[in-house]
Formats: sequence, C-alpha cells, structure tokens
Amino acid sequence: MSAGNGSGWALVTGASSGLGVEFARLLAARGRNLVLVARSVEALETLAAELTAAHRVAVRVAALDLSQPDAAIELKRRTDGLGLRVDTLINNAGFGVHGEFVEADSRRLQQMLDVNVSALTQLARLYGEDMRRRGDGRMLLVASLLGFMASPVYAAYAATKAYVLSLGEALHDELAPHGVTVTVLAPGLTDTAFTRTAGHEASATLKLMLMQPRPVAEAGLRALDDGRACVVPGVLNKLSAWSTRITPRAMHRRIMQALLA
Repeated sequence: MSAGNGSGWALVTGASSGLGVEFARLLAARGRNLVLVARSVEALETLAAELTAAHRVAVRVAALDLSQPDAAIELKRRTDGLGLRVDTLINNAGFGVHGEFVEADSRRLQQMLDVNVSALTQLARLYGEDMRRRGDGRMLLVASLLGFMASPVYAAYAATKAYVLSLGEALHDELAPHGVTVTVLAPGLTDTAFTRTAGHEASATLKLMLMQPRPVAEAGLRALDDGRACVVPGVLNKLSAWSTRITPRAMHRRIMQALLA
C-alpha cells in the first residue's frame, strides 16, 4: 500500500474473487478510490491494475488473512497510517463449511467464525466509529439467505449469517440518526467459489436458484444507495426469505436439509 490523496475511499474485503471483484468493479466504475483486501496479493494486484487502467481510480491493496487475530485492527492501522478516509465499507469476506457439524474440522470452523463474525464485527465497529464522528458513511454487510433459517449441514455457517443479518439491521437503526447508512445484502446461491470452498456439490434443484455475482452486487449497492436495511436479490430467494415468516420452523429445517445435503 502506498499513500493516498486524502479523498474518500471505499474498502472491499474478500476482494480477490466472486462478489468482492464485482463490488470493486462497480465502485470503480462510479469513480471511487478503492482499498482491496484479501489474502492473495497476486489476485488483488491484478484486479487493481485492471481497475486503474479502466477507470483511472486510485487503488490500494492490503493482503491480509482476516481469520488471524486482530487482522481488522491491523487493517485499520494501515489505512489510518496512510491517511485514507474510508467512507464506504463493503464487509464482504466470508466462507462456509458444509457437512455434519460434529464431523467438521474444528480449526476450519474457528477460521470461519473469525472471518464471518469477529473480523466483520471489528471492521464495522472501527470504521463505523469514524463514520459516526464525521456524520456520514455507508456500510454494506454481506449475510446470506441462510441467515433467515436454521440450516442442517450448514449449521454454523447459517448461524454466522443470522448474526450478520441481526447486527446489520440493528446498526441500520442505530447509525441512521448520525448520517450513516447500513445495509445487509442476503444473497442466495451465487455462481462463485463458495460451494467449492465449503466442500459442497450443489444439487440440480438448488442450482435453479443460482444467480450470477454481478446482479447480486448491483442489488446490494442499489439497496445501499436507497438506504434500505436489507435486500434479498432474486425472486425465488425473496420468496424463500418471506416463507420463513409463515412456515413452521421444523418444516423449514427439513426442507433446507433436503436441499443442502
């Protein structure tokens, strides 16, 4: 990372692939300067070169593993040290673990909790404090459709996304009086590396709900622009989220277990 120019910056976590890349491209097309965060410095530098050439924006790269203790604090230290005023936070980094909970690798589960919950919370807290003090700012927290429902074989992952959904909607109301917009994006199955990383081969039925990452990212940024508390992209996904209000929880768990096995 090299010094910035002091204007507002958008920070995107999980920026090396999937939704993170699309968020970065969409924001760059708006002329936003970017801080891209992920583990793979090579992937980040490739994306940074693409965005700089295409949109003439400033792009800084921060290679960090957000599952490591205090990674969020280190990231905030770096951006502060460079004088980068982050006014948009895209809290996108996260991954899942598929399979029976008691058979899962304990270390992998802990890494997921550290990224999906701990790092996301710390980043929202650290950058949210700055935004509230300035009286402006925007945060997008990426949850999941599974955050609306208990999901056997994705039990811990769904629980982390329920946390993100609850946190984000609460922060929406807490920070709105201070000029800060917080929106939760809760996508369903998206054509990224998510299932491969989770160790899951999606069924043909589940793939009927598959969305491409670009429209999902567009829906998230539109909802953030509109000041919405939460958005679920896709008609079938919206129906699934809405159905949790009227479907008995036991029935919904059985449906999800059959779909996600």
